[in-house]
Amino acid sequence: MVYETIGMSEEFPEATLTTYVYDYKKDMKPGPRCGVIVCPGGGYSSLSEREADPIVTKFLAAGFNVFLLRYSVKENAKDYAPLKQAAHAIAYVRKNAEHYNIMPDHIFICGFSAGGHLAASSGILWNCPVLRKEFEGEPEGINRPDGMILSYPVITAGEFAHKNSIRYVSGNHDYGDSEIEEWSLDKHVDGTTPPAFIWHTFEDKTVPVQNSLMLANALTAAGVHFELHIYPVGVHGLSLATEEVANNKPEYVLPYVQGWIDRACEFVKKYPVWKN
Repeated sequence: MVYETIGMSEEFPEATLTTYVYDYKKDMKPGPRCGVIVCPGGGYSSLSEREADPIVTKFLAAGFNVFLLRYSVKENAKDYAPLKQAAHAIAYVRKNAEHYNIMPDHIFICGFSAGGHLAASSGILWNCPVLRKEFEGEPEGINRPDGMILSYPVITAGEFAHKNSIRYVSGNHDYGDSEIEEWSLDKHVDGTTPPAFIWHTFEDKTVPVQNSLMLANALTAAGVHFELHIYPVGVHGLSLATEEVANNKPEYVLPYVQGWIDRACEFVKKYPVWKN
């Protein structure tokens, strides 16, 4: 296993990318793998360990090489800092695809809740002015993920927003100003947005299911392929919905929901079918 931690920001040393890559001997090395970058949730105020290593382990077991992004939170989440860090993580993995035995055109980003907002931002806002300036002189799309895996994602800054997440990422603690709408990702989807796998629960009271529905509508209008699963029951923050990540809370154990990770892996493996 290649296990190393790389800094993603000189300004914010807490922003790191940890690699979990199979290190095969020469006589048994398989062909290049898909790469998955994992972004834990936490409302842009913390990072959930329940959505970190347990997720990495599942993707590794499915045959992917995996990277865990720990991005800036709280006051350090303003000024597009997490988005820049995610963009640099994608570019880093792509530039080092041969070293990590990754297909450079099969790099996915997976996020949960606010981490889902970050993952979706990296795909939807990949060519926004801030990132164009950040990657000036680099090949176009070096920072664009090839696909997104979004688990109960924060999408809108409007009526159904998770307001604390939007406050932190926008740097605006007086929620309601008009410029905050730039963080409503459904308003920025276009034909260059990569395909998405999305799942949510109908009963989610923290990040209402309308977030995923609004994104699905925007993807449909833009002609972008996606797969959407809405489970009828389940609280927010289920992660894998298994006992391993339930923290002794029975409401976080839902066998019916546990299959989302297998479906997401199938989505990644079948990516060329719906590549935009």
